[in-house]
Amino acid sequence: MQLNHLDLSVPDVAAASAFLADHFGFSLLLTKGNCGMAVLSGDGGVTLVLTRNEAPVYPKTFHIGFLVDDAGAVCAKHAELAAAGVAGLSALQELRGGPGFYCRTTWGILLEVAQRTPLQANQHRRAGGDLAT
Repeated sequence: MQLNHLDLSVPDVAAASAFLADHFGFSLLLTKGNCGMAVLSGDGGVTLVLTRNEAPVYPKTFHIGFLVDDAGAVCAKHAELAAAGVAGLSALQELRGGPGFYCRTTWGILLEVAQRTPLQANQHRRAGGDLAT
């Protein structure tokens, strides 16, 4: 069985879609219902559906995690988000053996960006995955 998609509730579908496209490489596939829903495609075949909900409530620790293979890419993404004036950006820190950071989005979801550790990379290869972010 393969995961098909994730559907996330956000108060502003257009803003969340633009943020994910601009900073995380997602492509907008379609919007529906006066931008009440958007379907985005990301690296590795992941599909995100964003659905408008004026006041979504997520648990404090709920988050979306992005892994990259290179520590420099983590630092570059942090610098990119800081230069863009993204609020809710944590400092760079060590997360499970490599650099990483968190970003609390204005649309209510916590994002994590971290380096894929050698152990995670080996487990991913054994599972037959590619090394896309």
